[in-house]
Amino acid sequence: MIPVAEFKQFTEQQPAFKVLKPWWDVLAEYLTVAMLMIGVFGCTLQVTQDKIICLPSHEPKENSSEGPCQQLLPRGVPEQMGGLRQLSGLRNNLDLQQYSFINQLCYETALHWYAKYFPYLVVIHTLVFIVCTSFWFKFPGTSSKMEHFISILGKCFDSPWTTRALSEVSGENHRGRAAAIVAPAAGPGLAKAGEGEKEKVVTEPPAVTLLDRKEGEQAKALFEKVKKFRVHVEEGDILYSMYIRQTVLKACKFLAILVYSLVYVGKISFLVACRVETSGVTGYASFCCNHTKAHLFSKLALCYISFVCAYGLTCLYTLYWLFHRPLKEYSFGSVRQETGMNDIPDVRNDFAFMLHLADQYDSLYSRRFAVFLSEVSESRLKQLNLNHEWTPEKLRQKLQRNAAGRLELALCMLPGLPDTVFELGELEALRLEAVGDVAFPPALSQLVHLQELSLLHAPARLPFSAQVFLRDRLKVIRIQCEELREVPLWAFALRGLEEMHLEGLFPPELARAAVLESLRELKQLKVLSLRSNAGKVPASVADVAGHLQRLSLHNDGARLLALNSLKKLAALRELELVACGLERIPHAVFSLGALQELDLRDNHLRSIEEILSFQHCRKLVTLRLWHNQIAYIPEHVRKLRGLEQLYLSHNKLESLPSQLGMCSCLRLLDVSHNGLRSLPPEVGLLQSLQHLALSHNALEALPEELFFCRKLRTLLLGYNHLRRLSPQVAHLRALSRLELQGNRLEALPEELGSCAGLRRAGLLVEDSLYEGLPTDVRARMEGE
Repeated sequence: MIPVAEFKQFTEQQPAFKVLKPWWDVLAEYLTVAMLMIGVFGCTLQVTQDKIICLPSHEPKENSSEGPCQQLLPRGVPEQMGGLRQLSGLRNNLDLQQYSFINQLCYETALHWYAKYFPYLVVIHTLVFIVCTSFWFKFPGTSSKMEHFISILGKCFDSPWTTRALSEVSGENHRGRAAAIVAPAAGPGLAKAGEGEKEKVVTEPPAVTLLDRKEGEQAKALFEKVKKFRVHVEEGDILYSMYIRQTVLKACKFLAILVYSLVYVGKISFLVACRVETSGVTGYASFCCNHTKAHLFSKLALCYISFVCAYGLTCLYTLYWLFHRPLKEYSFGSVRQETGMNDIPDVRNDFAFMLHLADQYDSLYSRRFAVFLSEVSESRLKQLNLNHEWTPEKLRQKLQRNAAGRLELALCMLPGLPDTVFELGELEALRLEAVGDVAFPPALSQLVHLQELSLLHAPARLPFSAQVFLRDRLKVIRIQCEELREVPLWAFALRGLEEMHLEGLFPPELARAAVLESLRELKQLKVLSLRSNAGKVPASVADVAGHLQRLSLHNDGARLLALNSLKKLAALRELELVACGLERIPHAVFSLGALQELDLRDNHLRSIEEILSFQHCRKLVTLRLWHNQIAYIPEHVRKLRGLEQLYLSHNKLESLPSQLGMCSCLRLLDVSHNGLRSLPPEVGLLQSLQHLALSHNALEALPEELFFCRKLRTLLLGYNHLRRLSPQVAHLRALSRLELQGNRLEALPEELGSCAGLRRAGLLVEDSLYEGLPTDVRARMEGE
């Protein structure tokens, strides 16, 4: 017994395959059912009724032309055997058992095998046809693909997203046709105004169904299934080859059946002569037999042959269809024209073959399925899901002030840009990081306060209307991508731009040339930052030479060879050449008369003898030479009298020149993370010094003159070899931060209490040393 649940599952699965059964396969199924009914009917007659009835007959005379049972044969029925003469009135004394014996014996020996087994042959042949037709629905290598395809096809057909997408397309087409109808009505002729009014009346486009979040997620999962299924099925053509083989097999089977049926159908005879050596048992050796079902079987055989011929024609048409059309590729050309989705890709191999079969069943299946092959449709669905997930209220909770003080919204790792972003009218900065498929709609014009845009690995498309909106409004743009040629061209047309920050690599073949798009449109650009692997300063930098104030080149270790373009930047105030592989200070820098800050971090500088040439940069106030390999500072550093900040940390300095004390304007000196063992007493001449960083060196003592720097606010002495701190520290009344941890101090001087600006939070020292201070000193430090 088959359980009810399994039978129900079987009945539900079988009709699903009808999508992959074209009309000729359906016709063939009906023909096989008719042939099977013929066979079953013939087998039933064969079992329920007498098969053959025989009567004894005398031997015919020699040289007689009259055949056996000749007078009994109906007109038109051929005679099967000769050798018997018709007798009339023959009497015999055979009993019933002897007749039954003769009937069975003559049935087995005299009756032709085709007339004998015709019903069974029909059943067997029909079952073979059925197996050949349904084998690929059961074969593991094909059934799994077809079941998966039908499952996905059915879900795509019934998905609400399919209806919505097609409705939107039809609505767009409808609006296009309506515009075409209305356009003639706007002609100059006043006499036709009435006709124009009539032509303006058009029907409304169909309403677009709304999707809830659950339906949107289901459609999103369907897109992923279709992608994976396409990748898996397009790799082979087992379905196509299997269908060809089974069709060829059915055609061969049809020819074989047709040939031998036509040959042997005449062997079904109504009267059959039988000769058996049973005279010792019955007294007769010749019998005249009647095949009781011969007349019916002959009609059934002719009917069966006609069905076989019709079945064969379906096989021949199938072969014609298989070889006449390119079934290994399916093009959605007509669907593209109907729906306007021009990005629907053509499919190949088994995927294409199954779509060809489904198209024979109903082309609507392929039309609705094509929606899930379109990237445009997928992007629309992603956009809809994003809008469901990121509501304006949720986005407002993510608003924060950035370093520039602008109200910024930062979105990271999203499949797209929610439309709800453009409802935040107060937004001033938009930061998109790893956001895929960013397409700014016309609604961007609602962000009237937008001034800063960051696109970090987020390629964006900007329509012309949005470019016009941002052209004079956007002030800062940051773009980060894999290669700089991916930077959108519209970024170089934002004429109101004040800051541009680009990060990406030049292709290896273009790294030395370092060609950047023209910057001529950026008339107000003041800051340009470029992080790449350029071999030279891009020539297009000269386009903004008259107004560029800050240039930052971060080369990630790639050597920057050509710097001549820097000489043209007469208005440049800040220059950063970070990780550019420089071994010497570039001479092009010394011609920048307006330069105020220079940063040469993370290079390979060993000698800075060229520092003398900085006297030509009379406005230079900040010099950053940190994270290099500088071993000493030349004596002519004294020429930099206007220098206010000097960064020399993370180098290989072991001493400082005494001439450094002649830099009387120096307010910040950072020589941390070096190998200094001592300080020159002339450091006390730096009366403007406010910040001194000496941490992570090898200092064993400090000169007393250091404490003459009465304006010193920050003194970092951590991680040295100091054994004591001079009581002269009391003269540093402006000191607010003192770092002493990591030394060899045994105690702290109580004169620290005289440093009026120093508090416990600003004193970085071991707790044991701090506890050694007098109670009143600690109370004063912790009091306020």
